Amino acid sequence: MKRPDSRTPDIDLPAKPPGWHQLNRFERYVFDALALVLLLFYSYAAVVEPAATQYHRGIYILITYVLVLLVYRLPGFWGKVIDYALIAVAITSIGYWMWNFEAINYRTGLETPLDKAIAVAGVLIGIEIARRVVGTVFVILGGIMLLYGVYGAYMPDIISHAGDDFVNLATSIFYKSDGVFGIMANVLATYVILFVIFGAFLNKSGAQRFFIDFPLAAVGHRIGGPGKVAVVASGLFGSISGSAIANTVSTGTFTIPLMKKAGFRPHVAGGVEAAASLGGMFMPPIMGAGGFIMAEMTGLPYSQIMLVALFPALMYFFSVFVMVHYEAKRFGIVGEKSPVSAWAILRREWYYILPLAVITAFMLAGYSPSFTAVLGIITCIVISWFNRDTRIGLREFVEAAREGAENSLKIGATVGVIGIIIGVLTYSGLVLTFADIIIELADGQLFLTILFIAIASLVLGMGVPVTAAYIITAVVAVPALTQLGVHPLAAHMIVYWLSQDSNVTPPVCIAAYAAATIARADMWKTAFAALKFAKFLYLAPFIFGYVPAFSLNGTTQDIIITFVLVAIGTWAYSWFLSGIWLDWFKRRPQAGKQHKKA
Repeated sequence: MKRPDSRTPDIDLPAKPPGWHQLNRFERYVFDALALVLLLFYSYAAVVEPAATQYHRGIYILITYVLVLLVYRLPGFWGKVIDYALIAVAITSIGYWMWNFEAINYRTGLETPLDKAIAVAGVLIGIEIARRVVGTVFVILGGIMLLYGVYGAYMPDIISHAGDDFVNLATSIFYKSDGVFGIMANVLATYVILFVIFGAFLNKSGAQRFFIDFPLAAVGHRIGGPGKVAVVASGLFGSISGSAIANTVSTGTFTIPLMKKAGFRPHVAGGVEAAASLGGMFMPPIMGAGGFIMAEMTGLPYSQIMLVALFPALMYFFSVFVMVHYEAKRFGIVGEKSPVSAWAILRREWYYILPLAVITAFMLAGYSPSFTAVLGIITCIVISWFNRDTRIGLREFVEAAREGAENSLKIGATVGVIGIIIGVLTYSGLVLTFADIIIELADGQLFLTILFIAIASLVLGMGVPVTAAYIITAVVAVPALTQLGVHPLAAHMIVYWLSQDSNVTPPVCIAAYAAATIARADMWKTAFAALKFAKFLYLAPFIFGYVPAFSLNGTTQDIIITFVLVAIGTWAYSWFLSGIWLDWFKRRPQAGKQHKKA
């Protein structure tokens, strides 16, 4: 079943990030073998028999650390020597934790000198892993938290604590359940790794082109068609990509040139794509890593998280869609009709929807997310054989496992520093006092509390990945919101939505900058355009806070009325922000002058 030549070109995957090292043959074999271990081990644990805690979390961190040290290398001969030495340290420290897991738990508080030495090594190598992948800002944040943990007794009274020496603090961070091997490690090992690999298999099956082709045929010929294609395609692909930046680069390589060709200004084209790509982080069934972390922190089934997230996500895309429509209407931008109808594409390639349909159906039926991810991977392999150009054989299977492992390193590399931050916050008791500080600053007002959380999240997001920003902010901010009467799930949704703002909000806004590069547009203009189109990002948290039915907390009648009013309000909000009403003022004086002349 071959595609017509008139269809969209193949979509290039994002280039390797800075610092990525080309592997020699031996290193490639090692990388591929470890990627296959990740896939097969966690698939077995999801479907056949769950692994013990130490292996479930330890194997993920161990393989992630080794893969990072293989591909994010120090330069020169001695750099290679150091890299291999650090691989040995990683294997030793994490392997020691796994091998002695029960014994270490029995002697908590009475750790041996060897226990403590291993813990110090494990904490320090986690910092180095994060430095190589995420950058120095994240490491500085982790360093500040370590200093706070050691010198807490010298801090102002409101945030002071007893403190401890570095060795004892590192021992607590490395061995206790809220540190390096805590919630972040568990979520990444339980949910994220399999869904990231699923995304790679979905791409390998050829589905990514369908996610562009179908919306292009459906809405590409209408007012602002290419911009609307960007919204729909980014929603489809973004729901499984797990990264606003990856979504921007992947779909943007096609949609941004298409928008520019139709008449959108370059910075507007980039802004539309960045804003649309961000929406994938809210869109079920996958929602990046944040949804799984939310399920872990709230103790709620992921299927419930999906149901609560669906309508707000649709409203986000509806908001961007409406603004694109009126932006195009202002400048008379109309797309071109596709040579292939949307119905013809859907009739011929409907099977590309099956992996997402299988995942959604089984999760709603009560099956675990990890189990459904494995079913999704199997479905991708099956549907790939419907098209002879995309069939997944043994070589493609290994390539997809490798691609999934590569894509997981960006978030996996944060696990050590996240463990430090959460471990110190818990150790110091700041988790509890921070809520009191926020409420006191906001004078008990919910509006100001959400505003302060937005500012804190934006500042934090400038230096750390958005998923890390969510989990750090949630630990300290959710208690403040719940004390003000916000439902716990709605409180998490507030923090999760706000944690995404650094993708499109200046001065950092990495997704907007990536779009600007593709659009060859001014970075700042693109950033502010992205901020304009993504404005619902800031409206939704306040609706979550003030309208319980928005998070399905209320009667059926309340929920229906809320959905209708929010939909109408979203249209009005987006119409106003589009600025099309300003044209009325521009035309009115001209009409008056013409009337006088007559």
